[in-house]
Amino acid sequence: MTTKMRSEIGEQPEALRATLDSLLPRVGEVTALGEETRQLLFIARGTSDNAAVYGRYLVESHAGRLAALAAPSIATTYKRKLDLTGVLAVAISQSGRTEEIVETLAWAKECGARTVGITNGGEDSPLAQAADVALCTLAGEEKAVPATKTYTTQLAALAVLALGLGADVDRDDLRQVPDAVEQLIAEPGDLEAVVDGLADKHGAVVSARGLAFSTALETALKLKEACYLHAMGLSYADLLHGPIAVVDADTPALLVAAENSPTLPGTVALAERVVAAGAAAYTIGGGSALAKAGTAALNGPALPEWVAPMGLIVPGQLLTEALARRLGIDPDAPRGLNKVTQTD
Repeated sequence: MTTKMRSEIGEQPEALRATLDSLLPRVGEVTALGEETRQLLFIARGTSDNAAVYGRYLVESHAGRLAALAAPSIATTYKRKLDLTGVLAVAISQSGRTEEIVETLAWAKECGARTVGITNGGEDSPLAQAADVALCTLAGEEKAVPATKTYTTQLAALAVLALGLGADVDRDDLRQVPDAVEQLIAEPGDLEAVVDGLADKHGAVVSARGLAFSTALETALKLKEACYLHAMGLSYADLLHGPIAVVDADTPALLVAAENSPTLPGTVALAERVVAAGAAAYTIGGGSALAKAGTAALNGPALPEWVAPMGLIVPGQLLTEALARRLGIDPDAPRGLNKVTQTD
């Protein structure tokens, strides 16, 4: 039986093509907002917050703009006004109907920010209506609770945002993404070996650095919500500062890197250290160098680093779906979760 989650993973190439076709012609709208602003503030929760981490690294590393992740409680709970003159506030919500995110974007506008909304909820969603510019993704309806195609299309929208802000990248790289994702779905690598390795474990550490850090966070979130695994998403720099002590025979590591990333040598060194300590190091991406250093490897995309996270997450999604089924869990409807989460 094919789960909704697995079906929606398979829909990602077309969702990405449709989203890019729709949003790439709108780069100029973002450029106009960029001319009025200097730095960015990302507003999101959950999976969308992991997408925001990608957005932050992307605009800082390639568009040369300072970016930060918002604390929505400053707006919704503490109700503190800040001077956001010169700030571009970017709110990300799959549904466009999470009240806290909509309220925080409205607060940012009242504080002087210009605003962008990224949502799969359509132009009539509250978030899109509240934003100066709405970048609506075209993932179609997502029925499984764990986000897959809405997440990758959010990353595509953030890549378009970066282009509008003058990122020093080749926009044609984006056109390679759907085909690369399609290939990963067909050939994810040694998926069964990684499922076998995690099936009797209660915890894992998922680690990366730089642009791939968003993938580590999102993979850890998926394993927690759909497999009930105590998965920690950490920068490998933070991991080396102490938490690496938890990595042992009962707590494997899942390490992520793009093949052409400056973070790859550090990720390879970490994989070698984990294996030398007697723990398993499962890898995603990083080419042959990372695969050889680890215990079992999931493939990464043949993409430049700035767009690689749109492919790197796919093996993690497939792993989550397969592991959940192995554990007898329905990945479409994990316990205690709803498709739209409202917070105060």
